[in-house]
Amino acid sequence: MTPPVAPPTRRALPGVALAAAIVLAWSASLVAALALPPQVIPWALWLPIVALRTWLHTGLFIVAHDAMHGTVAPGRPRLNAAIGTVAVGLYALFPYATLAREHRGHHANPASSEDPDFHDGAHPGFGRWYLRFIGHYLRWPQVVGHAVIFNVLQHVVHVSQLSLLAFWVLPALASTAQLFYFGTFRPHRAPPGGYADAHRATSNDYGPALSLLTCFHFGYHWEHHAWPSLPWWALPSARRTPAPRPR
Repeated sequence: MTPPVAPPTRRALPGVALAAAIVLAWSASLVAALALPPQVIPWALWLPIVALRTWLHTGLFIVAHDAMHGTVAPGRPRLNAAIGTVAVGLYALFPYATLAREHRGHHANPASSEDPDFHDGAHPGFGRWYLRFIGHYLRWPQVVGHAVIFNVLQHVVHVSQLSLLAFWVLPALASTAQLFYFGTFRPHRAPPGGYADAHRATSNDYGPALSLLTCFHFGYHWEHHAWPSLPWWALPSARRTPAPRPR
C-alpha cells in the first residue's frame, strides 16, 4: 500500500491548554455534582450530568493516551509523562508507565494475539472481549484505592453515597465501555473479508461534531494508527487527507 500523505499537524493549537481544560472541567463538574445534596438536583438533570461526566471522564483517558504518544506537549517528554500520569491517575488510578508500555504493544501488533487489547481469538463479541479487556488492566491496588477514596468521601467528607455512585462511579464505568466500543471493538474487529492492511483498523463515518461527542475523535482510528504522532484534535484533518483507506 502506498504510504499515506502526511496531514497538517496544526501544532499551533496548544495541547497542554486543551489537556488542562479537560482536567479542570472534569474536576469542576465532579466537585459541583458531589457538593450538592442529591435531593436538590432536579431528576431531569441527572442523565445530562451523568452523560457529561462520562464524556469528560473519557477525555481524561484521551489526554493520557496522547501523552503516551508525546502529542500533548511535543518535544517535552517529561511534561507529557507528568500530564499523562495525572490524567490516567484521575481516570482510574492506572500506573502511567505500565499503560504506556501496553499501548506500545498495541500499536506494534494491532488486532493480533500479541496485542494486549485484542480478544482471545475465540470470543470476538462485545461482551467477552470487553470483560477480557477490563480484566487485563484492572488490578487489586486500583480496586482498593477506589474503595478507600469512596469511603473517605462518604464517611469523612460526608458526600452522599447516591451522589458518589451516580456522578463518580457510574460515569467511570460507562467511560470504560465508551472507550472500548469506539476505540477498540468497532475499529479493530475483523471486517468482512479480513483486515485490509497492517494497521488492522477501520474508522467510523461520523462527522467531526458527532466524532467529538462519541469519543474525542478516537473513532477515526485508522487515521490514528496511520499517523500516531497526531493529537486527538487533529484527527479530523487527517480524516480529510487523501490517502488509501480500507473499505
